[in-house]
Amino acid sequence: MKHNDKGLRLLVLTAMFAALTYTLTAFLHVPTIKGYVHVGDAVIFLAAAILPTPYAAAAGAIGAGLSDALSGYFIWVPATVIIKALTAVFFTNRGEHIVSVRNILAIIPAIILCVGGYGLYSGLVIYHSLSAGFADAAANAVQTTASAIVFVSLGTALDRTGIVRHKIINSKE
Repeated sequence: MKHNDKGLRLLVLTAMFAALTYTLTAFLHVPTIKGYVHVGDAVIFLAAAILPTPYAAAAGAIGAGLSDALSGYFIWVPATVIIKALTAVFFTNRGEHIVSVRNILAIIPAIILCVGGYGLYSGLVIYHSLSAGFADAAANAVQTTASAIVFVSLGTALDRTGIVRHKIINSKE
């Protein structure tokens, strides 16, 4: 495969993961006190296990950021873009499988980042009170945990098909 073909493939996959993140976030969510709970993070985890980190970070930031902006939650866009981009850093795309020990362990810092990041952002920027900022911490933990379950399920299914990261990106078809 030519280098340009690989770059185009990465760009298309990044756009696809951004669109899937947007779709699962914007259209399959449950409203909460301050926002909504969704499983769009599962796609970010999946992207991070398949794509190189910068591409996965872009997919997560774009998809989740667009979801907040187009759903009327503009105030959350700065936090979402940063938190979802950073989430991709915890996962690896270097293994033979999407669901690996590292990617399962990556769920722990992803939960901490989601809960802590949104808690701090809302506490400092929106409510000017850290206790008020962390009022929705349980919903954020549930959101990331539900996304983790979906990620492991989808990743396991993809692993069983024989699709691995390097085949998706470096395919000569």
